[in-house]
Amino acid sequence: MTGEPEIAERALEILDSAVARIDGRARAGQRQMVEAVAESLDSGQHLLIQAGTGTGKSLGYLAPVLAHLTEHPDRRIVIATATLALQAQLAKADIPAAVEAASKVSGRTPRHAILKGRSNYACLLRARDGGTGDQTALFSAADLSATIPPKEAPSELGAEVLALREWVEEQAEVAGLADRDDAPSHTQRGWAQVSVPVRECLGAQRCPYGEECFVERSREQARQSQLVVTNHALLAINAMHGGTALPEHDQLIIDEAHELTSRITSAASAELSPTLIERVGRRVDSYLDDDLAADLIDTGEALRSALDQARPGRVLNDNEAVPIAAGQVRDLARQAMTAMSKEKDPDPERRQAAAAVAEVYDIAERIAAVADADVVWVTDSERFGRDVRVAPLSVAGLLRSKVLSEHTTVLTSATLKLGDSYTAMAGSVGLAADERGERPGDGLWRGIDVGSPFDYSRQGILYTATDLPAPSREGISPASLAEVAELVWAAGGRTLGLFASQRSAEAAAVHVRKQLPDFSILCQGDAHLGELTSRFAAEPQTSLFGTLSLWQGIDVPGDTCQLVIIEKLPFPRPDDPLMQARQQAVSENGGNGFMSVAATHAALLLAQGAGRLIRRVSDRGVVAVLDPRLVTARYGSFLRSSMPPMWSTRDRETVINALRRLAAASKQAA
Repeated sequence: MTGEPEIAERALEILDSAVARIDGRARAGQRQMVEAVAESLDSGQHLLIQAGTGTGKSLGYLAPVLAHLTEHPDRRIVIATATLALQAQLAKADIPAAVEAASKVSGRTPRHAILKGRSNYACLLRARDGGTGDQTALFSAADLSATIPPKEAPSELGAEVLALREWVEEQAEVAGLADRDDAPSHTQRGWAQVSVPVRECLGAQRCPYGEECFVERSREQARQSQLVVTNHALLAINAMHGGTALPEHDQLIIDEAHELTSRITSAASAELSPTLIERVGRRVDSYLDDDLAADLIDTGEALRSALDQARPGRVLNDNEAVPIAAGQVRDLARQAMTAMSKEKDPDPERRQAAAAVAEVYDIAERIAAVADADVVWVTDSERFGRDVRVAPLSVAGLLRSKVLSEHTTVLTSATLKLGDSYTAMAGSVGLAADERGERPGDGLWRGIDVGSPFDYSRQGILYTATDLPAPSREGISPASLAEVAELVWAAGGRTLGLFASQRSAEAAAVHVRKQLPDFSILCQGDAHLGELTSRFAAEPQTSLFGTLSLWQGIDVPGDTCQLVIIEKLPFPRPDDPLMQARQQAVSENGGNGFMSVAATHAALLLAQGAGRLIRRVSDRGVVAVLDPRLVTARYGSFLRSSMPPMWSTRDRETVINALRRLAAASKQAA
């Protein structure tokens, strides 16, 4: 090791103390991770570090981060996670343990704070005054304060909103943050009555409650802290808006980094619908002359007409009907913005309505331009009808110029090596392959794999059902349905079924329930997903079938999940306009668009899906892939090398017998 070895040594001491505090066990990979992160923070070289499930990667980066901050108290490090769930875990468990350990080892206690997006905090203006003129605000503060809960509350939603507003006042009195995660039980609709969209916030200087603002309070806490934990979405907003969302920082840790590009893409995407335009038009009607407000509303109808004539799919030219209609929306929204800005000191509702118009303007302008850097497409859904969407063709340039060029960055996940290489992941976040040195310090970045404490070749079997037909667009085949039922029977339930579509998941659930009436089969959509996963975890002989949201994040160790069925290789849909555009861009630049985009996407999800099986050292089971292309296709080896290194077989009887033995052992142990 080079640089400041005393920091690395202190980081290992912090790790040992933290692990002892939580009654954990020392792991070789975790210690290797501590040393690698410490070196990266010291040298300034970006690091991609794959840390397999069970490594304990949170403490693996927290220990060197805190060692670095105790040595350099004038510095600040930001940790960005993909999910609020991991953010909460860090805040409530891992950081307190690591900070206490750092204090014990160094005698110094780094300050830390959690920072979330604006909509995760309550808005005092909305809670106290009914907030905005938006027609979705069902109850004014006066309406609710005039009722006495629970008997006289205007409705179940009204009682919920009243409880939230009382809680908001309690938070204001104690100088709290009114964080949604700490709020009384509520629905999305209820929370919308006490929070405000980002664009509609008046800002602390203009809001009558600016001095008490929870968002400003959270940001001030972050500015007073050395360690700030946020999420990928806020990191994206910070990059896109000139560094205004996060406090200045020196270094950055990106956890769950395999999700970074998709989260950044989502944050940089937008959609425009006739309904949105008409709603905003009605909202600003009282602030504009009748003709201008009516004209703005009419542009929504013009967009609807253009969408009805268009085919779902990508829009390539700005002279097509949809971007022309978006241009009309843009022009009228600009006129409305100008008219609404003439009043020197508009009231809060007027300012928020103007912000809503400005958002429509920004989206319409992007769609009308059909710029090379964007992908514009028309989409159709049964629930919401037809609209037009826009997303960045790539986020690599944004990450490179606004994140990597400004901060030493450590990216970590259980899944960073795809096809046994870091090249695909590095390229997606803005690091070029030719910038990598063979030895630490020789290049702009390096990638390392600290392994996993699991012995995958002994703990898991990868079964590929090569006797089944290749999947088709017609949905799951009868042969595959029969295979699913036989595998679930052999496993005695205990199955997580990952399907390519909701239709296939539901078809499999219906079939297995019919074939195995004594088995409990849950299917995504039967109830709230959290309720379904809780039941799956609590009832060992229950199976859970679902789609994309189950491929990542679900963590069910033990006997309740001894079989993971992957119905179909998770390639993006062939009619996905954004993925199509990205593949085409790679091909036009001389690369292999299919391998760089579609196969890489599939490899990432396969690795994540297969990773649902082994969650602790005592877990045993089978990953059954019902798509023979994993073995027969030329790209199969690339996909397999991205998955955990389990023992592989194509023999059904071997797998059936293994599952029956596992099920029998689990029943006996119970």
